[in-house]
Amino acid sequence: MGINLGDIIPKREISLDALKNKKIAIDASQTLYQFLSSIRQPDGTPLKDSNNNITSHLMGISTRIPNLMEKGLKICFIFDGKPPILKIHEQEERESRKKLAEKKLKQAKKDQDEELMLRYSKQTTRLTREMSQEAKELIQAHGIPVIQAPSEAEAQCSFMCEQQDVDYVGSSDYDSFIYNAPRIVRNLTLSSRRRLPSGIYVNVHPEVIELKEVLKSLNITQDQFIALSILVGTDYNPGGVKGIGPKTAIKLVKQYKNFDELFKEVKAEFDWKQIYAVFKSMPIMKNYQLKWTSPNKEKIMKILIDKHEFNQERVEKNLEKLFKTNKKQEQSSLDNFS
Repeated sequence: MGINLGDIIPKREISLDALKNKKIAIDASQTLYQFLSSIRQPDGTPLKDSNNNITSHLMGISTRIPNLMEKGLKICFIFDGKPPILKIHEQEERESRKKLAEKKLKQAKKDQDEELMLRYSKQTTRLTREMSQEAKELIQAHGIPVIQAPSEAEAQCSFMCEQQDVDYVGSSDYDSFIYNAPRIVRNLTLSSRRRLPSGIYVNVHPEVIELKEVLKSLNITQDQFIALSILVGTDYNPGGVKGIGPKTAIKLVKQYKNFDELFKEVKAEFDWKQIYAVFKSMPIMKNYQLKWTSPNKEKIMKILIDKHEFNQERVEKNLEKLFKTNKKQEQSSLDNFS
């Protein structure tokens, strides 16, 4: 979902070229959902093989990831583990919204309204355990490290960035700042245009946001940022406190130094301490290993061509790009060593 702070967060554009050789930890579920939502037929139907298995996420991995690697980015993917108990309610709400969207999609199909079919089909997107597991295998076959987080992937990404094992957290939202991520990079794509749910296209460029700059610009502490996020709404209290937006929330966290008084004053209908404690004590894995390896052509072809009937010519073209990139990186490493 993501905390809604876009209007008050200072950001700066950056080119993909400037990210060359930078290590970026990416929230895998967030990216896979983006692939599942965006890579579809005009009527909203996801890509499928002849056995009716959805393949949109695999298409995203096999085409967009090599493009980023070609630009010299060293990406790794972090997968969610067991969600905090507090998130179960939000997951139930999301499932309820998906079922409602499925009903609307059925009607749109009856009416043959392609615009509504596309809109509602995106809202029914699900990432199953099997899809997630196969995505892991395909990512690893590309020679890219995969880390299984014990709980929230964003917390794991943030810790890795704090430890300077990666340079950025790759994310489309600002939630990683709650977990003290030093810097986030958004809009990691070669495309400079993105289609909004309304159908309008907007220009997008990679953006870097630094936590130090955010806190300095807002003139608040990290703890106040967490309180601010809880006020406007997080995955553990969707919607936050009714009627309070980002600008009002900033004023309130500055006005009330005591968070007990603050949440009492706004009549919060949730236990803010419980949410705050979840953010402060999110489980992370400390003994992870980041190792980039050569792509496994045989494994990639087995998953994409043999199992899911991808176009062989297209797969081989992407593989050619992948191996060319890998060879360049190996040569660069040898040159640096000598």
